[in-house]
Amino acid sequence: MTDVLKIRPAADVKWDCLSFGEVMLRLDPGFGRVRTARQFQVWEGGGEYNVARAMRKCWGKRASVVTALPKNDLGWLVEDFICQGGVDTSHIIWRDFDGLGRNTRVGLNFTEKGFGIRAALGCSDRGNSAASQIKPGEVNWEKIFGEEGVRWFHTGGIFAALAPSTSEAVIEAVECARKYGTIVSYDLNYRASLWKSQGGKEGAQKINRHIAKYVDVMIGNEEDFTACLGFEVEGLDEHISAIDPANFKKMIQTAVKQFPNFKVAATTLRNAKTASVNDWSAILYAGGEFYQSMMRENLEIYDRVGGGDGFASGLAYGFLEGKGPQAAVEYGAAHGALAMTTPGDTSMVNVSEVEAVMKGKGARVIR
Repeated sequence: MTDVLKIRPAADVKWDCLSFGEVMLRLDPGFGRVRTARQFQVWEGGGEYNVARAMRKCWGKRASVVTALPKNDLGWLVEDFICQGGVDTSHIIWRDFDGLGRNTRVGLNFTEKGFGIRAALGCSDRGNSAASQIKPGEVNWEKIFGEEGVRWFHTGGIFAALAPSTSEAVIEAVECARKYGTIVSYDLNYRASLWKSQGGKEGAQKINRHIAKYVDVMIGNEEDFTACLGFEVEGLDEHISAIDPANFKKMIQTAVKQFPNFKVAATTLRNAKTASVNDWSAILYAGGEFYQSMMRENLEIYDRVGGGDGFASGLAYGFLEGKGPQAAVEYGAAHGALAMTTPGDTSMVNVSEVEAVMKGKGARVIR
């Protein structure tokens, strides 16, 4: 089954993938603690951007990002990272900087990798960021989707949660994407702390249910679907292991009745035995059927941040290439697993490495 999604031909558009969200600076203390660090390694990252970067660096596709940055050295640093990733920067909104950061700034994300029984830990510092101030009308979506053309548009619930204006901007974007036949993928990514100032779960559900009407590919686990879309499934066993797909199947069977526009729904299946060892798989719904990737037991994790975004980009690549649902979920799961073997949020592998893992090749030295 390769025709689940009607994707625009590559020759008809300028972009294979466009993402919409905040790009932050990640300050990484290595295997140490944020609270005692004396030095940090700096990466760029953001749930939506990570998908576009992987689309360019891993999968070799044409990718662009819509975001906002301040006109200062930190904003230009993020731009430099984006350029290194091969992602187009022509849709960045540049904001004047007041010299102090009261009006606009770059969002910071301090993230520990975790190790063994010590879980990964994130501490965000992103108030008043340039991207969080994006408002409807600031982006010329008609030009992007109508004139330039996009095959796959990706955004998510973290960006929508940053402010009332960002959620309104997401709605404006997905409405326009739908108008021009662009595939819309959306990662629910529920974060209670972000939605707290927007009415909590009730506010999250109101906004996400509006956005959901325009989504072709919905990504999220059963917690995301419950918190963001308000689904309470009778008979769902809350004690089922996170690695068991039964919960997701029940949730999706309920969701597609209310949102028949969901052509595809997907989630990773993770059993975190420790911060360093996970069981890892993924499941995908398409065309009334469920498809599951191979199970990777005792997967060794170097840095788990970005694994889900790696999955989302691999899934998109599978469909963009017309490979069908089973291949899409396998590409996504393999790429997500590899993304967690390297530092930083973003993918550092290429398509041949992903396909080697999919074929079951081991980790012997490549000479």
